[in-house]
Amino acid sequence: MDRVSVVILAGGQGSRLGQAGRPKALVELCGRPLISYVLDVADSLSRDLVVVVSSEEQASALESSGTLAGARLVLDDPSLGPTCPLLGLVSGLSAVREPVALALACDTPLVSRSVLAFLADVISHMNAAVPSWPNGYVEPLQAAYRVRPALEAGRRVLEAGESPSLRALLRELRRVRYISTAVLEQLDPGLSTFLNVNAPADLRRAEAILRARRRCARGS
Repeated sequence: MDRVSVVILAGGQGSRLGQAGRPKALVELCGRPLISYVLDVADSLSRDLVVVVSSEEQASALESSGTLAGARLVLDDPSLGPTCPLLGLVSGLSAVREPVALALACDTPLVSRSVLAFLADVISHMNAAVPSWPNGYVEPLQAAYRVRPALEAGRRVLEAGESPSLRALLRELRRVRYISTAVLEQLDPGLSTFLNVNAPADLRRAEAILRARRRCARGS
């Protein structure tokens, strides 16, 4: 695998997890912030880690948490467009140092290093490598991007102002390699890599998986 950067979007709040006013990245799972699990995997793949937040308050909370290690914090650039995941990705890609970047969300604590390394490998001469489910659903926030074309496409979508979504980015980007989740399941049986913690039930499910893997202390 060639050198890659990693962009982690951490601009959400923990309100749907019953922790209003707290950054989602710092919601605890087995006694640790959600983002710490993602950072552990990212740190094993890259020396260039960028965490994107949407406000100064989030930035301050993350800095105070002591979880960032060597990651750099970047704020959404509101001059580019409305607050949304695409803005976070474009803001993060603007700050990376390598020509290819992995994009991740802070709320995927079971993200698989093997899956990420595979995506970074198979991007090859394409502009992106993106997981795709049999029903057509895609995973643009667990994907590899060639930074320059992705930045250019993302900025065009934001400037257009209509539906500035990650799906719109992929349509604009073109030369996207879609990787079947059936292939990725060979690397991550059960595909827990794609578990997003959006509700208390998701948090409980992630905890159960971590306990089964003996990565969650029984007393936590």
